[in-house]
Amino acid sequence: MEAGGELPVLRLAFETWGRLAPDASNAVLVLHALTGDSHVVGPAGPGHPTPGWWDGLVGPGRALDTDRWFVVAPNVLGGCQGSTGPSSLTPAGRRWGGDFPFLTQRDQVAAEAGLADALGIDRWALVVGGSMGGMRALEWAVAHPERTGALLLLATTAAASAQQIAWANIQLNAIRSDPHWHGGHYHDTGRGPHTGLGLARRLAHVTYRSEPELQARFGRTPQGTEDPWSGGRYQVESYLDHHAAKLVRRFDAGSYVVLSEAMNSHDIGRDRGGPRAALRRVTARTLVAGVDSDRLYPPSQQAELASGIPTADDLRLIESPYGHDGFLIEVEQVAALVGELVP
Repeated sequence: MEAGGELPVLRLAFETWGRLAPDASNAVLVLHALTGDSHVVGPAGPGHPTPGWWDGLVGPGRALDTDRWFVVAPNVLGGCQGSTGPSSLTPAGRRWGGDFPFLTQRDQVAAEAGLADALGIDRWALVVGGSMGGMRALEWAVAHPERTGALLLLATTAAASAQQIAWANIQLNAIRSDPHWHGGHYHDTGRGPHTGLGLARRLAHVTYRSEPELQARFGRTPQGTEDPWSGGRYQVESYLDHHAAKLVRRFDAGSYVVLSEAMNSHDIGRDRGGPRAALRRVTARTLVAGVDSDRLYPPSQQAELASGIPTADDLRLIESPYGHDGFLIEVEQVAALVGELVP
């Protein structure tokens, strides 16, 4: 791996939609965010307890029309939905757990490049990703400009900021402080660090949404008949509890730690002369979009990308009350951006 360590066995799970053209000129790469996976579109089912996270964007007649495009969505290296991660077995038959190597976005893109090679795809017509997926999409365009035809970057950044690292640090400490963490070696103990992961998710979810949206949606309303003055919850607390429980049921705490650290390591300019020099390597037709209410990845970070990438058009803003999650929720606006790049 880039920062040291080695994975003797590497597996990258992925899903595809559509049919690959003989010359592979119709291939599109879709990259997911922190707790996403390869299930971009489709109903919940075995192995996928929730519907696709970008339902409405991929499929016949949609922006990424699978009658025209061959869409590939890999589960990121270090994840927990089929790709090699902390819960995977080592050649010795034990879980990687806390011994899983430190990963960077470059390591993850190197694995995705290997997947493209295995599929016979020399060049992507379009690479698209938001948040953590946007970090990897940017890495694709900088590390492999000859393999990236068009690029759509959503709610992402050239380098993780101090504030983003700080929020992640609190979440990582919540997980590692759980008595069931066991230094990451909990997978076969019968009990995982669910409380810590739930706390991490609660904090993260607040940063993903905007204050006006939370206020308008919940205000100070109690949850049902519960009395907050007598141990009951406000609606917003119940909302956070729901999302914490939902994530704990489907996501591995070890993967959350590995992927969060990989996001913290993100710096497109590392060993490349700085971000400005790295961004000048991009040759793909590029659109960069931010969410106007995003307080975690504010639009100023996307403005830096749009101004630094020579082939980028003017910064686009997705109008949404939902904060950072707007890039997932405002599918029609994202579809319009896709249409600009691959009409």
